[in-house]
Amino acid sequence: MASVLVLNGPNLGRLGSREPDVYGSQDLGALEAALTAEAAGRVSIDLRQTNDEAELISWLYEAVDTATPVILNPAAFTHYSYGLRDAAALVTKAGLPLIEVHISNPHARETFRHTSVISGVATGVIAGFGFGSYRLALVALLTPGG
Repeated sequence: MASVLVLNGPNLGRLGSREPDVYGSQDLGALEAALTAEAAGRVSIDLRQTNDEAELISWLYEAVDTATPVILNPAAFTHYSYGLRDAAALVTKAGLPLIEVHISNPHARETFRHTSVISGVATGVIAGFGFGSYRLALVALLTPGG
């Protein structure tokens, strides 16, 4: 069965307890369960989270090497990690989809969150729908021509 890498950056391991008014009250386990249910046996979900930029970059290299599509929530790295941006570009330049997702709408938040260095190399961006952002990204990956 094919896989989808669902990669999450810093502080997302605290979902469920971190700013529930912004990020909701569910944790990564609930996200993985929801995506697995949405995938319904069509693909396996490989959900990962790290606070380490180098590890996230290595996972993107792994996606290229294994030809695995990516759903990426870069979290705080969104706004300044050119290293992550360059690794994300390797994914899309390899012809693989990489969808940038955000739980909240960064454009409705503090000004520094309005800029993404990742968006310009991503296949698409989905933001502001809570965990639904990930679900919509998965639906796009699973939809032929999507």
